Parts: sequence; structure tokens; C-alpha cells
Amino acid sequence: MNSSRVARALSPLSLALLISQVAIVVTGGAVRLTGSGLGCPTWPECTAGSYVPVKNQIEGVTHSWIEFTNRLLTFVMVAIAVATLIAVIKSGRKDLRILAIGQFLGIFGQGVVGGITVLTHLNPISVASHFLLSTILIAAATSLYSRRKSPASKTRVAGQINSYSKVHIMWSAFVIILGTVVTGAGPHAGDYQAPRLHIRIQEAAFLHGGAVAILIFFTIAFYLRKDISSLTKKRLLVFLSIALAQGGIGYIQYLQGVPELLVAAHLLGSALVWIAAWQIWLSIQFKEMDVSK
Repeated sequence: MNSSRVARALSPLSLALLISQVAIVVTGGAVRLTGSGLGCPTWPECTAGSYVPVKNQIEGVTHSWIEFTNRLLTFVMVAIAVATLIAVIKSGRKDLRILAIGQFLGIFGQGVVGGITVLTHLNPISVASHFLLSTILIAAATSLYSRRKSPASKTRVAGQINSYSKVHIMWSAFVIILGTVVTGAGPHAGDYQAPRLHIRIQEAAFLHGGAVAILIFFTIAFYLRKDISSLTKKRLLVFLSIALAQGGIGYIQYLQGVPELLVAAHLLGSALVWIAAWQIWLSIQFKEMDVSK
């Protein structure tokens, strides 16, 4: 395979990697929402003496296979990460090697954190750490996909724009962290015996919702600046649209008593909000990042 063909392969591979990182978040949420978090009660085995579910597991065969299927997705992600790393190396894209290697290592790290989560019986801190590591990997996969076509040079951003971009990405991350607090205090623990955070879900939801409102107003103020590029403006609009939809879903799910389907939609929305926020950051920190071209 010649270098040009390898370079072209970076587009579908990096996109598949990004999609798989989002998918593992959603399927992990499905495990939790179906109460299958301890369907495989040990790690790395599914149950004592077997790496796969066996008949008559006390956790229930359905819960066991749901959890086991989510574990299998990790191997799919490893395969995609390896293929992406090979494509990066063979295409001569030295600027992408750290990102590609980070994806490969990060997936193994997720396996370890996932094991700790199981062994601690779904401790909410471990569950949150599992999700937040996925958030980091999603950001890195977004960078890899955005920079797939040509090297991007780091720009010197001075003054208020740099401050705005830092506040925006940091506050977006803070909103996501507060979302894990709501999850840790809520009813969908992944198992009826799993511990919960010692905070009322109403209080956690109020803090999270307030942070979201601040983020939306700050995004509008960011968009109204006259010294940002058209690309940044476009990405701010995308972010604002997704964030408003996400806020609407969050509000409705709270009023409805956090039903599973709305929680799953909100979980997917959190990944999309983070991708959109990271794209804004990239549009300011790097040149030639417009993936729509």
C-alpha cells in the first residue's frame, strides 16, 4: 500500500475510532441503565473460572451477556486503534503519532479502570473515572480526525480570545464532571446494591443545570465577539444548538424521573457537546482545521 493510499485511509479509520469512542460511552450507559453493571461480577474473567458468561450465573444470563458484550467492544476498539496507528506511521504523519499511540494506550487504560469499577462493585467514583477517561479519549480522537488531512500548525493566540477559549473548554469539562455527580447520586447505578454519592440528586441536578446555563450564556457572548474567525463562529453555533438540545433533554428527564431512554439520549448528547466544544478549541489553537473542506 503506497503512502497516498495510506493517507486516504486515515479518514475512515480516524472517523471509526471517534465513533467507537462515543459508542463505548453509550453502550456503557446501556449496561448501567439495564442494571447489568455486575452482570460479570469479576475481572478480567466474567465469572470465577470463565471469561464468558455461563449458565445459571446468579447475576442472570441476560445481564451477564449485556455486560460481556460491552467488554467485547473493547477488542473492536483496539483493532481500530492499531489500524489507525499503522496508517499514521506508514503515511509519515509524525505530528499524529502521539495522538494515535495515546488512543491505543488509553483503551488499555480504560480496561484497567473498568476492571477497578467492577471490583469496587460500581463505586460511583470509579464509574465517573471510567466515563471521564472516555471523555479524554474522545477529545484526542476528535483532534486526530480533525488533523487527518494535513498537518496543523499551532497558533499564537493572545489577549481575550485565548482567555475566552480556555474558559469555554474548561467550563465545558466542568459541566461534564458535574454531570457525573448527578449520575453518582441518581437511581441508575448499574446494580441495585451499588453505592451512591452522599448528595441529594435534586442538589446535584441544580448545580449541574446552573453550570449549563452559565455555559450557554458564555457561548453566546463568545459568538458575539467580532475578532473570531468564521470557522470558530460556525462551530460555536453548532455547539450552542447541541447544548440547548442537551439542556432540554436533561430538564425533561429530570421532570419525568430520569427514564432510561432519556438518560441514554442525554449520555449521547454529553459526548456530542464535548466533541463540539473541543472543535471550538481546535479552531482557535490550530490553523487549517476545517474538516468540512
